[in-house]
Amino acid sequence: MRPADAPRGKPRSQAMATGAGRSRCSEGVVAERQRRVAPLAATSPAEAGEEPFLRGIFEISKRSCDVVLSARRLRWSPILPESPTGDSSMLLQAPEEIIEMKDVFSVKLKRRRFVGQKKGGMLLGITIFKCLNKEENKLTDCAIHLHNLSEDHCHSWFKHLKEILNGFQNRPKSLKVFVNPRSHKREATHIYYEQVSPLFKLAGIKTDVTITEYEGHALSVLKDCELQAFDGVVCVGGDGSVSEVAHGLLLKAQIDAGKDTDYIPKPVKAPVPLGVIPAGTTNILAHTLYGVKHAVTATLHIVMGHIQPVDVCTFSTPSKLLRFGFSAMFGFGARTLELAEKHRWMPASQRKDFAFLKTLADLKPEECEISFVPVQIPQGDHHENDRKKKVKTKKKGSKNQWHKTQGHFLNVSIMAIPCLCSMAPRGLAPNTRLCCCIVCGHSWSSCSVARELLNNGSMALILVQNTSRTEFIKHLKRYTSERNQFNFPFVETYTVQEVKVQPRLGSGLDAKENKCMNAASAERHHPWNIDGDLLKEASEVHVRVHPQLINLYGVNTDDLERSQATCNCI
Repeated sequence: MRPADAPRGKPRSQAMATGAGRSRCSEGVVAERQRRVAPLAATSPAEAGEEPFLRGIFEISKRSCDVVLSARRLRWSPILPESPTGDSSMLLQAPEEIIEMKDVFSVKLKRRRFVGQKKGGMLLGITIFKCLNKEENKLTDCAIHLHNLSEDHCHSWFKHLKEILNGFQNRPKSLKVFVNPRSHKREATHIYYEQVSPLFKLAGIKTDVTITEYEGHALSVLKDCELQAFDGVVCVGGDGSVSEVAHGLLLKAQIDAGKDTDYIPKPVKAPVPLGVIPAGTTNILAHTLYGVKHAVTATLHIVMGHIQPVDVCTFSTPSKLLRFGFSAMFGFGARTLELAEKHRWMPASQRKDFAFLKTLADLKPEECEISFVPVQIPQGDHHENDRKKKVKTKKKGSKNQWHKTQGHFLNVSIMAIPCLCSMAPRGLAPNTRLCCCIVCGHSWSSCSVARELLNNGSMALILVQNTSRTEFIKHLKRYTSERNQFNFPFVETYTVQEVKVQPRLGSGLDAKENKCMNAASAERHHPWNIDGDLLKEASEVHVRVHPQLINLYGVNTDDLERSQATCNCI
């Protein structure tokens, strides 16, 4: 009888040899299949600094892939089909793709549902949502689909992915949101519900939304708000809306700390971060944080929990606190805002251009006395010729001394942040950011003095003395270019800790107007532009900077690409 496993026409010994050959062939196939996924195991966990949690097979982009999950990365490589010739030379060319888990903000189970079906459905796999960098500082979201029909397999992976995401700090789970429906072209509500809210929902963030109905509404809500219930506060609006929310957030912190809100020499830090969704005309704070006016980018910075500590100023009179803020202008910048607010009935872009040109046509200086305390810097960190520069600083170790200057000024700027915008791509106060140190002329990356000026209790004080309209326009146009806007004989810049501005009676008026002005006239209240919000005050204004008083959702401006925006209003 012929053995059952012996080939026909072959003796038993030859058949046994053939069986042994098949066994060796099977072992070779197994080894070859193991080599097909070997690229993922080429780096040991100790070398990579990570321990794999899970390993499995998913279909990604219509290709079966070997997928490995660790605390830091999700990586996969296609499983290549076996070559008919047994050639493994092509296996080394299999590309490996990697996702950093810090860039993932959401994970969902993917199901197929019928029309009208809201729950259940056939499980198709897992969808991972990732934050992706685009050009010009913009962020966007993208989805990666991992297909597998096994319920147990997908639920195990889903659980581990969620645990990793929940381990990231600073990512909010609950937000208090303020939306100003009257900002710019009345598009803030549309921006929030069409672009912002879907991303918050996708990331599993709960929101409590207040649509503001009048000026000061957000401030009144924040005073009574239990901020412990939220991980952050978000404002959807322009500079004025953001200024109000930031002021309310810090004022609430002082009230909760039992501080006297009329005199706060050392305020306490805001308890939760503030997020800014640009929906206004200028959006200076949003440009400073994100480098671009882009609602999706701003939202993703909030979702990802990117935190940037920022200096804040207090603006006060001898008798009361006026406002917490980031920047202020007195003179031309304030007069322009005052005129624009009087013409709210005009379209936003036309109102801004009209106010700018009208104020420029009626250009008048403000007579005032300005006192300031220069910032202290370490000795020996700048060259001997620094004394010749117009940027004034003070060497560390000397006592705080008030310096005074008085005269007629076209504009006075006091800024704790760079104040980037489309009209000033380098910022209204570039010496507050990591771009070019006006203290010693070095690049910020190589200057120890400059690095200490960021978020370290310093402000930029920029004084534009009285000059001709032509020269003033040249100075303004410099903000739109790469040239130094401070390189004029009538411009002085200082890096300071405190500033006092004392306007003179009748400042900004000619002799005839000053003579006819009544003592009780409202003209005695001089306008101030504080973060795009108009305030009027007659007495001296004292400005102090407080280091890192608030956390904002965003990134350091040093990490942003330089904007190429230009100005079309001059």
